[in-house]
This record gives sequence, C-alpha cells and structure tokens, in this order.
Amino acid sequence: MTVIEAIEAAAARLEAAGLSLSDGFGQGTLSAFDEAAWLVLWGLKLPIDDLDSVAQRAVTPEEKAQIDALLDKRINTRKPLAYLTNEAWLQGVPFYVDERVIIPRSFIAELLVDESIDPWLSDQTHRVLDLCTGNGSLAVLAAMAWPDVVVDAADISLDALDVARINIDKHGLDSRITLVESDGLAACTGPYDLILCNPPYVNAATMAALPAEFRAEPALALAGGDDGMDFIRSLFLTAGRHMSENAVLVLEIGNERAHFERAFPELEPLWFETSAGPDQVLLLTRQQLR
Repeated sequence: MTVIEAIEAAAARLEAAGLSLSDGFGQGTLSAFDEAAWLVLWGLKLPIDDLDSVAQRAVTPEEKAQIDALLDKRINTRKPLAYLTNEAWLQGVPFYVDERVIIPRSFIAELLVDESIDPWLSDQTHRVLDLCTGNGSLAVLAAMAWPDVVVDAADISLDALDVARINIDKHGLDSRITLVESDGLAACTGPYDLILCNPPYVNAATMAALPAEFRAEPALALAGGDDGMDFIRSLFLTAGRHMSENAVLVLEIGNERAHFERAFPELEPLWFETSAGPDQVLLLTRQQLR
C-alpha cells in the first residue's frame, strides 16, 4: 500500500461512517479526502503540505495499523482531528490546539496573508488588537504580516490564553504579542489602530443543531445568543473609545449576515471577498462606530 492508497482508503471509511461536510468537516478540512490526507500524513510524520512528494511512498503494515487506530478514534469518538493530533494549520502556519479552544479557521487569516486589509492601514498603524484570540492564531499571523506592529491578544478565557501562550512562544513572538484577560474590551487599554475580531456569533438555532465535532468545541467561543449578535452589540457600544482616529475594525460573522443586517440596519460596512464568499467578514471605521 502506498500513501495515496492509504489516504483513499481512509477517505472511503470516513464517508462510509456517515461523516460529511455538515457532519464534522469544516474544522480545518473541507472534504473526506482532505481529512484523510491530514490524518495519514500526520500519522506517518510526513509533510502535511506536500502530498505529491510522498504519494507513492510505501506504507508498512505497522504504519497502516497506526493509521487505522487514529482513524478508528476519529470515527468512534467524533472528536475533531485537530484535537486528536493537537495541531491545526491556518494559512500554512501550524498551531497547537486542544479542547480548551476552538479550532482555528477564521477567514480573517486569508485577509492577513493576501494583504486585503493593508489599504486600510498606514505608517501610523502600530497597535493591533486580536479580540477573542482563542489559540492566538490571528495574533500570530498579524505579527508575521506586519513586522512593525505590536499586538494585544485578548480573551475572556484563561484556558484559551494558556493555549495562545504556547503558540506565541512556538513562533518566537513573545516580545511583540501581549496576552490580555478581558471580557470583551473591558481590560483592553488601546487606543488601537486595528482591531481584529472573530467573536462568538453562532445563533441559538444553529447551536442546537451542531454536529458532535462542533459540540466538542468550547460553547463560550461559539454561541452568540438568539440571533448570534449578543457579543457584537456589546462590542459596538464601546469599540470606538478603544480606537485611534483612523482605526478600523475587521469583524467575522460567518453565516450570520442576515441577522447582522437586521440588528444593525444603519451600518454600511465594507464586505471582504474570502474563499467562503463576500459575506463572512466585514470592515467598519471608527467614524461609523461612533
């Protein structure tokens, strides 16, 4: 058996087990094949991002047994693969994860890497806030994208901040990223030139219907109240006071655009194009929030 054959067999097992895009993928992978490739390559300690170079490598019976054991655990426990491997990748960068944090998958990461936010910044952009930082991935990517900025990474969860510390140290950014325990913006000093925020925004009906993999994640980081907008309402009340004159807020709201527009009909945000479409991430200026 080769690596590519092991991946194809694992993908077939995932599909046969009833896992689909709505039932467990979307936490770092978008298909059974992608999930299987991650599982097999991680299990064999092979490069996650270079399948082509190892596709025809032989898999020994002992290695096949290790892959099968990991696959059995994924199917039988319905735990996200990232929790089984304690690793998730975002825009080609590896991060440590465990059950204390949601699995990083923010579309804001795309905008950091492809420079979509850069036109809204200037040589006066020095202080960045990653609010609801979780495992710290957006803070790390922001520090990598803009070497001249310093970043506050804030979260209400001490557990999440402990995980963020692991990732900040992992990428050697402890001198540029400061962790802040904060309920929303309460303990964030500012003023910030840019606020990035991937908040809890899942509405109550969607929360009630989440598959097992997503229920394994901390509800605190997902649930946004009846319409998903509870945290965002609170954020908008105070954000302007924490922003410099020309600052902007980049906010992810997932599939909640309809709820957002009903909650804030007076706002006219800029919507970014991402791999998920033009209605997942928005930008508001300080003037709009005032």
